[in-house]
Amino acid sequence: MRTHHLLCVCVVAALLAGCTNDRGSPTVAATTGKAPAGTGGSHAGDFGPPQGEPVHAVLTSPPNVPPPTNRKAPAKVIVDLEVIEVDKEIAEGVQYTFWTFGGTVPGSFIRVRQGDTVEFHLKNHPDSKMPHNIDLHGVTGPGGGAASSFTAPGHQTQFTFKALNQGLYVYHCATAPVGMHVANGMYGLILIEPPEGLTPVDHEFYVMQGDFYTVGKYREKGHAVFDMQKAIDENATYVLFNGAESSLTGPKALKASVNQKVRMYVGNGGPNLISNFHVIGEIFDKVQYEGGTHAQENVQTTLIPAGGAATVEFHTEVPGNYVLVDHAIFRAFNKGALAILEVGGDARTDIYSGKQVDETYLSDKVASTEAVSIAAQANAAGTLTKEQQIAAGAALFKGTCSTCHQDAGQGIANVFPPLAKSDFLMADMKRAVGIVLNGLTRPITVNGANYDSIMPPMSQLTDDEIANILTYVANSWGNSGAVVTKKQVTEARATTKRPEGAAH
Repeated sequence: MRTHHLLCVCVVAALLAGCTNDRGSPTVAATTGKAPAGTGGSHAGDFGPPQGEPVHAVLTSPPNVPPPTNRKAPAKVIVDLEVIEVDKEIAEGVQYTFWTFGGTVPGSFIRVRQGDTVEFHLKNHPDSKMPHNIDLHGVTGPGGGAASSFTAPGHQTQFTFKALNQGLYVYHCATAPVGMHVANGMYGLILIEPPEGLTPVDHEFYVMQGDFYTVGKYREKGHAVFDMQKAIDENATYVLFNGAESSLTGPKALKASVNQKVRMYVGNGGPNLISNFHVIGEIFDKVQYEGGTHAQENVQTTLIPAGGAATVEFHTEVPGNYVLVDHAIFRAFNKGALAILEVGGDARTDIYSGKQVDETYLSDKVASTEAVSIAAQANAAGTLTKEQQIAAGAALFKGTCSTCHQDAGQGIANVFPPLAKSDFLMADMKRAVGIVLNGLTRPITVNGANYDSIMPPMSQLTDDEIANILTYVANSWGNSGAVVTKKQVTEARATTKRPEGAAH
């Protein structure tokens, strides 16, 4: 009994020591629940006990963001999140098996208040093939919750944490092999609001970049599978916003109006690449870099590390399409890291009066790409028609080829040869396939005029894309109506010798 009594005394003394300052007096946090202002981090905030009835967190799918918490005191917040393994489109005609939090990539957006006590429930759908867990960077404690949330298919786990630090934090799966789970789309964002909340804005959007590693080429049609060696080598097939090339383009584009304030919560799930986040035609009025509380102003491009986040804010003045990119620019135009913010409203010629040429930036996303999917499905089923090839080729031609050869195939005098009624093109379609694949640097004569420009190789295009583009060109603007098949392009590619490491 004496030993037990001494142990109790020691425990009580230790607890009291933790609630006193260096002079032996109780700290402000111990007596009021609020730490002194200005000390920073987890030492500044409203950490009193939860008040009122438990709150069930509102979770949203990207690009949507839950409403502000609008609470004046900490609460007990219950988060219910389910892991689901789903087959979804990663690019037109390309399916991929994503591992997700909530059925989307990125996972559901979570919004709580600093000082909240969060009761986290993680479910793993019975149809899942793998166990999963969750590591939230906003959690203070070993593994960020990972050790407490290892969840087998058909099971549920639960743990609780105190939201000590305000900021914008990544969460991700941390089950081995961790890189594979993250590369398959298992990441998202949790916002821990400051006690006073955030300043009001007109729109909040949830955008998260990720790099994906698949067997085969970029946009190669069919079901793509994960390539571990590519992931280890950090050689991404796709770099995407919100898990798919078309996630934020066309009818899914973000939308705002002029004279509005926009806030974007931008994360980078990685697993490997740093994001160089930029909005073409806008300047960030404010950037809370690395997801923290300090802000930079008047920023053009902000770095977001793998496993990091940033909050960016800007005001819209001029209507038009604003293109979100990773400014490591080949990722935007050749790996998919491109999204659109459509801003509506009246023109502001006092600010901007130039001609808007969307095609330069939007590439083939200017036009509907439904025809591309239809052609891919028909090709897989062996039912592809000439008309379907022409429709798909028209969508792909836009941007990919039209910048130089122009929308009606007329070219640019003395610079780029015409494709319309082209005697050079139609004389040998096999030669045309080779030129698209390998480029052309020698002088040529087209319709009696001489041209000495450069046609860069377009070998990054897939065989069916090249076949469809050439079929469209051969059946447009007075050309004779030839058909180019995927088989012809495949044979031409196979017979082309390239140096090791060159695009194939």
